[in-house]
Amino acid sequence: MLKARLEHDTVFGRCLAVAEPVQRGDLLVEELPFAFGPKRDSGIVCLGCHQYLQFGEDGDSLDRCELCDWPLCGVCAGGDDDGIHHRSECVVFSAARVTFAGNVSEDGVCTQLDCITPLRVLLAKEANPKRWEVEVAPMEHHESERRLNEDVWHADLVNIAQYLRGPCKLASRFSEELIMQVVGVLEVNAFEARTARGYPLRCLYPYTGILAHSCVPNTARSIYPSEGFKIRLRAMVDLDDGQPLHHSYTYTLDGTAQRQTHLREGKFFTCNCERCLDPTELQTHFSSLKCGQCAEGFLAPKQPTEVDTSWNCCSCGASTSNVDVETTIKSIQSEVSGVQALEMGPHRLEEAERLLRKYQSLLHPLHFIATGLRQLLIEMYGRVQRYEMVQLPDDLLERKAELCRQVLSVLNKFEPGLSRSRAMNLYELHVPLVLLAKSGFIASKLNGGELRARLVDAIDLLKECVEILQYEDKCSQEGVLCEVAKQALRQLTLSVEGLGSELD
Repeated sequence: MLKARLEHDTVFGRCLAVAEPVQRGDLLVEELPFAFGPKRDSGIVCLGCHQYLQFGEDGDSLDRCELCDWPLCGVCAGGDDDGIHHRSECVVFSAARVTFAGNVSEDGVCTQLDCITPLRVLLAKEANPKRWEVEVAPMEHHESERRLNEDVWHADLVNIAQYLRGPCKLASRFSEELIMQVVGVLEVNAFEARTARGYPLRCLYPYTGILAHSCVPNTARSIYPSEGFKIRLRAMVDLDDGQPLHHSYTYTLDGTAQRQTHLREGKFFTCNCERCLDPTELQTHFSSLKCGQCAEGFLAPKQPTEVDTSWNCCSCGASTSNVDVETTIKSIQSEVSGVQALEMGPHRLEEAERLLRKYQSLLHPLHFIATGLRQLLIEMYGRVQRYEMVQLPDDLLERKAELCRQVLSVLNKFEPGLSRSRAMNLYELHVPLVLLAKSGFIASKLNGGELRARLVDAIDLLKECVEILQYEDKCSQEGVLCEVAKQALRQLTLSVEGLGSELD
C-alpha cells in the first residue's frame, strides 16, 4: 500500500483510510491478485486465456489440455504465456485422473468450472501461506448469511467442496470448512476484470477487496491485464488525511431500491451512505416518480433503505405503497429490456426514443430508467445505420449533446472526479459540439471568434477525458479510447491555433 492504511471501523470492520492528504489522481493502493480465474456460473472457457470455447453436446472438442483433458485453447496449449495460469490445477486433475465432462445447462452455465477459482485460491494458499494468513484469511466471507440461501449453499457444497475433496482427491489437503470459506471470500470480495481481449474473469485482491462501500465512491480502480491483472486504486477527488476510502460494489446508475437489493443479496449488508438515506438521492430524484395527484410534485421513498417503505409526494403529501411503485418500475423495465435485446440498428434507437417519450409523464426527468435509456441512445447516435455521425443533421447533433449533458449531470453527483463513465461521456459530447461549431461557421451563423470559442470548449472536454483515462491499461477499451482522445485533442488544438493566427 502506498498512501492508504488499514483500519478497524465499528461499522465496516477492516477497511482502508487515507494515510496522508492526497490529490485527485494520486495512487493509493497497488497490488497483484492473490488468485484469479473464471467467474461463477460461466460457460466453458479456456483455463488459460478465458476465451469462450465451443464444445459439442457430448463434450467433444479439440480445445483440451493434453495432460488433464480440461478446457484449454490451442494457443494456450501450444505454450502461450496465458497457458501457465492452468498449470497448478492441471497437476491436481492429472493426478486424480478427473475428467472434464463438458456439460452445459440450458442457460449456458458449466457448473464443473465453478471449482476452478476456489481451487486456485487454495493452491495459492499453499504456495504463499504467509500472505494467506495476513491478507486473505481475515477477509469477510459471511458464512451464516450465505447459508440462508439453501439452494446456492448446497450447490457450492456439492459442486465445489465435495467435488474437490472427492473426485479431485484433495480431502487430505483442504477441509470442507476451508473450501466453503474460500467460496465465501470470493463471493463477497472478488472483482470482475477483463483480459486484454475483453474476456471476463474474477480476481481476488486482499487489500482493495476490503474497501468500504459507498454509492458515491471516492476511489477509482484500474486493472492491468498486461501486468498480471495488477490493480491500481486512485483518488477520484482530493482527500484529507484519515478520510475513509470508499468504492461502489453496485452499479451507481441504479436507483436506491435496486442497489440495496443487489447489496443485500450479493454482499450481505444494507448500505446507509448519504445517498441511500436521502429520499431524493442528493437532489437528483433518481428514483422518483411524478405524482398523480398534483402537477408539480414527485413521489420519493419515505425511508429509502426499508423494503416496505411508503412513497410520498414532496409537494402535496399524497402517498402510495412500495408494492405499487415496484409494479410500475418492473413493467417499465420489462419494456426497456425488450429494447435492449433488439439488434443494434435504427429500429433499436427509435424504440429507445419512443420509450423515453412514453414515460416522461411518469418518471422524473433524471430517473434511473430514463438515464439508462439516454446512455443507450448516446452509444447509438453516430454509430447505427441512417444515424451515422456524418449524416446527423444539426437537430440530432443537438439531441446527442443534450443526452450527454443530462447523463453527465447525474454522474457529476454520483461519480465525481476521475470516473471512467464520465470520461466516456465527455468524449461522446465533444464530437457533436465540434460538428455543430463547424456547420455553424460554414452557414455563417458563427464568426471566427465564436467558432474558436466552441472548439476550445471541446478541447476542455477532451483534456479531462484524457486526464481520467491516462491511468488505464493501454490495451483496455478505455486505454484505446484515451489514445483516440489524445489524437483528437492534438488535431483540435492545431485547428484552434490556426484560427488564432487567422483572427490575429
